[in-house]
Amino acid sequence: MRNKRRLLLVITFCLPAFFSLGQSKAPDNWFTLDKATDKVQGTSSDKALAILKAKGRKGKPIIVAVLDSGVDVMHEDLKDIIWVNPGEIPGNGIDDDNNGYVDDIHGWNFLGGPDGQNIHHETLELTREYVRLSKKFEGVDPKKLYGEAKKEYEYYLKIKQDFEEARREAEASKAQIAAQFERIEKAFATIANALGKTVFTEEDLKTLDTKSDKELEKAVELAKRFISNGITPENLEKIKEETTGNQLRYNLNPDYNPRHIVGDNPNDLTNRFYGNNDYRGPDAAHGTHVAGIIAAVRDNGIGINGIADNVRIMTVRCVPDGDERDKDVANAIRYAVDNGASIINMSFGKGYSPDKKYVDDAAKYAAEHDVLLVHAAGNDASNNDVRPNFPNPNYIEPVRRGLFRKERVAPNWLEVGALSWAGGERCVANFSNYGKRNVHLFAPGHQIKSTIPDNQYATFSGTSMASPSAAGVAAIIRSYFPELSAAQVRDILVKSVSVHQGEVYKPGSTEKVKLSDLCISGGVVNAVNAIALAEKTKPAKRNKKAIWREAGEGKPVKLRTP
Repeated sequence: MRNKRRLLLVITFCLPAFFSLGQSKAPDNWFTLDKATDKVQGTSSDKALAILKAKGRKGKPIIVAVLDSGVDVMHEDLKDIIWVNPGEIPGNGIDDDNNGYVDDIHGWNFLGGPDGQNIHHETLELTREYVRLSKKFEGVDPKKLYGEAKKEYEYYLKIKQDFEEARREAEASKAQIAAQFERIEKAFATIANALGKTVFTEEDLKTLDTKSDKELEKAVELAKRFISNGITPENLEKIKEETTGNQLRYNLNPDYNPRHIVGDNPNDLTNRFYGNNDYRGPDAAHGTHVAGIIAAVRDNGIGINGIADNVRIMTVRCVPDGDERDKDVANAIRYAVDNGASIINMSFGKGYSPDKKYVDDAAKYAAEHDVLLVHAAGNDASNNDVRPNFPNPNYIEPVRRGLFRKERVAPNWLEVGALSWAGGERCVANFSNYGKRNVHLFAPGHQIKSTIPDNQYATFSGTSMASPSAAGVAAIIRSYFPELSAAQVRDILVKSVSVHQGEVYKPGSTEKVKLSDLCISGGVVNAVNAIALAEKTKPAKRNKKAIWREAGEGKPVKLRTP
């Protein structure tokens, strides 16, 4: 079952994976640190920015689109770096810039309806395919099927098998997760009794004397692990409800279909103009966390430091609690490209993609307009070379280039696995997907503290966090070396990795392999190495369709053809 591939919070939406993670606490902001200077393998972005400033280089603000669950655009650590559409007048109900989207001040929401409602929960693509094909082949005699019809029927049988297996696993997982939550509830109750209050923090735990009470000592240790990973007495019931019930209630329920909320025909791929401008949506924790990793305001004395320092975050909501639709992903990419994004971060994924060609066309459109796509590899501890993770850069239909060359892989796409802060042979997060041919590099993705809605902060794990870590480094290069193309920036990040010496544990196993067996580059994204290589790189000839993008300080984006 591939629901873990959802790439939402590993700890929240895939709780069993949490219990197998290393339990010690990562240093705050470790994803910006440098191995040589700080003794932890982060992106080295702090050091890279210091080097750039020492050389007198000045970066140009660029737009990074966060295609996700939504972003809290009023967060204290993000509000000053949120993209503002220059062509729109807020709240007048008019499409002032004639881009097809009314009042899209900070981005767009492809999961919203014209009445302001929003899709929260969705089915998996597996479920939708099961429903579609069950209707098509109900009562059909397979002996009378030939050619393409027979091939599709065989595909249906595989879908049916996978769906039924997923339901069985969800039933079993529900019981296991419920048992784990009993442990948490018992620990929290023990602590509440000792403290005399039901709501408490990590600081409160430090006040307890556990030397003479073994039960309390165990409860405190367990509570520390969960609180540091975002599960608190205040949100425990909500997380329990979502984690234990949503797979069967929504994700794997063939009778559930919330698309009427949007009001479009989800099968009509020609329709790009639907949704609303609710940037936050029902639950923006994931998207807000991703945005903070990329660009939370640096050195402002609050919260965290994002990786890049010259970014405007554009929020494009297209990811529900369930599997995103290919139509929404493709339209979100096109929206971001058309409205000036230089980089698009995509921290989501799924195991099936019935309309992949539509997403491929959007990726090609981004390549034509010099936009870098950064994508999370997945959280299944799975080999993407064997079991594809969608979306991905492998085109169904190659692009013709000149007389002899065909482009089969998007040149502007970076696929990212998750790095643990632990280092050494355990440097690869044990939940991360990998692929010697289909994952480019690894980036920090385990125990990452970042922004969540309502001016809060939490620690999440997943390739969802690794992707923005890499996107943040890419943003530094695109900001300080704007003459380099998206494809060049992708290649620079891949070629400038910090190569890991020695063997590492392959995710999901006790087998040790070289990091080069798990990704194309054999290494970890490194901002210091990347700027050194960028300085030596001669700018490529620009595609005629490419749009130069620049978001000035406090100014809206300006699009101009070179």
